Amino acid sequence: MAVMTKSIHIKTKKGVDLVDITSKVVEAVEESNLKNGTVTVFVTGSTGAISTIEYEPGLIKDIPKILERIAPSDISYEHNKTWGCDNGVSHARATIIGPSLTVPFVNKKLTLGTWQQIVFIELDTRPRERDVVLQIIGE
Repeated sequence: MAVMTKSIHIKTKKGVDLVDITSKVVEAVEESNLKNGTVTVFVTGSTGAISTIEYEPGLIKDIPKILERIAPSDISYEHNKTWGCDNGVSHARATIIGPSLTVPFVNKKLTLGTWQQIVFIELDTRPRERDVVLQIIGE
């Protein structure tokens, strides 16, 4: 069993910014020279998230609207009071979605569905530069 760790660097916009990172994850798995295993995709930071979606214009517009209903930006967050900042909503949304995803791969191919892409979701109230860690485990 071998373990490889790689990193993807991303520049994002503020608010809900969805970035398709599927091709970068595919590339990392192919370069790993591992045939079968899993890749864990993990964002360092507490205001970003990782998920899968059908990366298409309608959903890219829908996701921010859905998140606004689940964790509204116009309510009071104790985090903001504690730290004198404005990104309590970002932390709440990131907690709900989660920081990681594990995807199996077989014969160097991710086992994603036809319409399933891996996305990094920026949730902070300011543009950020992010590192997404890929840990590839397999044989």
